[in-house]
Amino acid sequence: MTAVGDGDRLDARIDSWSQATLDGSDAEPATSSTLTRPDGVSEAERRARAALTRLGEPGDLALARFVADHGAEATFEAITVGLFPGRKLGDYQARLGVSDPDSDLERAGKVGARLLCPGDAEWPESLDVLAVAGTIEGRGGPPLALWVRGSADLRALTARSCAVVGARAASEYGLYVAAEVSSGLADRGITVVSGGAFGIDASAHKGSLAAGGQTVAVLASGVDVPYPRAHEQLLARIADDGLILSEVPPGSTPRRPRFLIRNRLIAALTLGSVVVEAALRSGALNTAAWAERCHREVMAVPGPVTSVASAGVHRLVRDGGAVLVTDADEVAEQIGSIGCDLAPPKVGESRPRDELDVRARQVLEAVPVLRPIGVARIAGLAGVATEEVLGVLGQLLLLGFVERQGTGWRLSARERDNRRHATTADRGG
Repeated sequence: MTAVGDGDRLDARIDSWSQATLDGSDAEPATSSTLTRPDGVSEAERRARAALTRLGEPGDLALARFVADHGAEATFEAITVGLFPGRKLGDYQARLGVSDPDSDLERAGKVGARLLCPGDAEWPESLDVLAVAGTIEGRGGPPLALWVRGSADLRALTARSCAVVGARAASEYGLYVAAEVSSGLADRGITVVSGGAFGIDASAHKGSLAAGGQTVAVLASGVDVPYPRAHEQLLARIADDGLILSEVPPGSTPRRPRFLIRNRLIAALTLGSVVVEAALRSGALNTAAWAERCHREVMAVPGPVTSVASAGVHRLVRDGGAVLVTDADEVAEQIGSIGCDLAPPKVGESRPRDELDVRARQVLEAVPVLRPIGVARIAGLAGVATEEVLGVLGQLLLLGFVERQGTGWRLSARERDNRRHATTADRGG
């Protein structure tokens, strides 16, 4: 990219920009009216955006707003010649010495990665919502570009997708639920998106892959830097069957703020986010907050009330911030279109007595378990006329509920056995 010698071509454009807005920590991201979607992305534009992903940090509002107003090439020029307004110019220029977009693009290509920019056919329109989703802790806005590793089409892959996120220090219960939900979503053709971390994230990715589904890992490091290192093989498999993406260029190491700001991508790319285990202070709750800002569905899987790992989930549900879900059916219904992907109704165990009418159940309740009694006694206990009791007992006999002993009646062997098992279960035996 060629620097502008005296910067005259930039002055008019830069003068129109408010330095106070750039310097303000509460600056809003670009509005949807400032977002442009060109017919194609030139190589100069792509190189400029590649360079800017190296110069700035993800979620940098000043950089995103300037790019939205003036374009990536002009932004890079303004930084290079020292005409970018605001206090952050020095920060960007401090990285100019290590900025080499051609090298970054070449390095990406060696691992099967590419740089996606707004205007590419593969760029997901779902990310546009970040332009109006506000900020969290002074960061937000749509990404300048995305480094993507894998051969799948990001836009197509995330068109029907769901985030499954949660605690790193997950319990066996949480790991099982995350894998089961993700596997069930994969069975329904829903892409699972998560962060590639230990715990719930890894279990979600593995559950989707085990069911033959596709999954997307959004990293806080470069797409060629597996983090955590123990997930190198898992991330390689994700790249083979799905996609790995990041806002930071190849070779970048993860930094604490990058983990939280990448959560906005997880939330925006998907139709909804499911939180499986999250303590009161958890990054997964940050994803839920971004999902709410992006007008996506927020769902939560409950855990034991005594579990610290689920305390944040329970608070989210109690405060009305999430819909309680227990399986993939309920998740699919929540993110599906109205009338589609309806979860089957959950009902209790069906028992033979459920098929009896009210009068038959009334008589049956009066029949003793062991010691037979006569019809008149049963009629008195049931509060039903003797003539009707005779007819009902005949029906119950044919259905296997009662048996006759001499001149009396009692429950059948089948019912006595059912009663004994129910009593044992009630005692916890």
